[in-house]
Amino acid sequence: MYDGKLAGRATYQDLLEFAFGRAGLIAISIFQFAFGFGGMCAYCVILGDTIPHVVRSLITDIDDMPVLWIFANRRLCIAFFTLFVSYPLSLYRDISKLAKTSGLALIAIVVIIVSVIIEGPKMPADIRGSPDQRFSFANGEVVQAVAVISFAFVCHHNSFLIFGSLKQPSLNRFATVTHMSMVIAFVTCMLLAVSGYVVFTDKTAGNILNNFPSDNTLINIARLAFGLNMFTTIPLETFVCREVLETFFWPTAAFRRSRHVAITSILVLVALTVSLLTCNLGIVLELTGGFSATALAYILPPLCYLKLATGSVFQRSKIPHWACLVFGLTIMVVSTLFSLQKVFQAHPTDPVNSGDSAAATCDL
Repeated sequence: MYDGKLAGRATYQDLLEFAFGRAGLIAISIFQFAFGFGGMCAYCVILGDTIPHVVRSLITDIDDMPVLWIFANRRLCIAFFTLFVSYPLSLYRDISKLAKTSGLALIAIVVIIVSVIIEGPKMPADIRGSPDQRFSFANGEVVQAVAVISFAFVCHHNSFLIFGSLKQPSLNRFATVTHMSMVIAFVTCMLLAVSGYVVFTDKTAGNILNNFPSDNTLINIARLAFGLNMFTTIPLETFVCREVLETFFWPTAAFRRSRHVAITSILVLVALTVSLLTCNLGIVLELTGGFSATALAYILPPLCYLKLATGSVFQRSKIPHWACLVFGLTIMVVSTLFSLQKVFQAHPTDPVNSGDSAAATCDL
């Protein structure tokens, strides 16, 4: 927001374009699109991780039932709900029609946390992780973990909208809102992360709900809440991707329904295809977080400040900005390379493809 004040701009795109010209607009468009599209893919994967488990727990013999058996199949379930629920919602031009879904998301988060806290300690020893790993602070994939955390916490692309929504916008008020929000988000994430990790440790899946048996009633309620939330979260990310494309390629063009439908259809179909090729939520979040979230959060903001602030870029007061920039570049390069290596060098027995708890739903 301080960068925006220096530049006199009210959007992230305008800020980057003001600071770096056409190159800045291209950069922010790429990273915002990648972040939104990665979110679409991740949320489609979550549909396959949740809904089939719930359906199978409710109807044990669903495999023998005509037509209905598709809801117990992971890939068919993803395809059905993406095409017939999320896709029609994605065609809305006005995103405010989905505004009330934020309440559903909050309810889902509370249900998931409570379920994991209650059911985690009840799990049998054969599906628990090694107790010796409970106090392990960091392992070999710590860089990828930072990328996933970045995906969860990045909100820079929405900061200007949040600032504008304040009754009396000011940097002090904005700082209060963002710090309170980050504290609440941190506490929420820590409750879920710690309560899940102390039980499953080295067996912890990318989606913690995948560590639990399919017949656990409370966990299935959490899965249902999580899955239902994805129906409306996918359209929100589709809206972001579509707006980035519209703003970049047709900034002054009038609205055309055919273009709107075509862009939406292509986005949803490509995201659906990607989600059908993997059942590992972790790798999707690693790639999205490592490539785009780190750029949005750690690279572009300090770059803008170094460009716009007065004085030498090497003066002592700008050391924190250089540190943030170097940190972001390191996480971005290392995490993206390791994640791509994991994708292209994975074997059939690796968690990315099958067998391990991180891919517990691949066989559905």
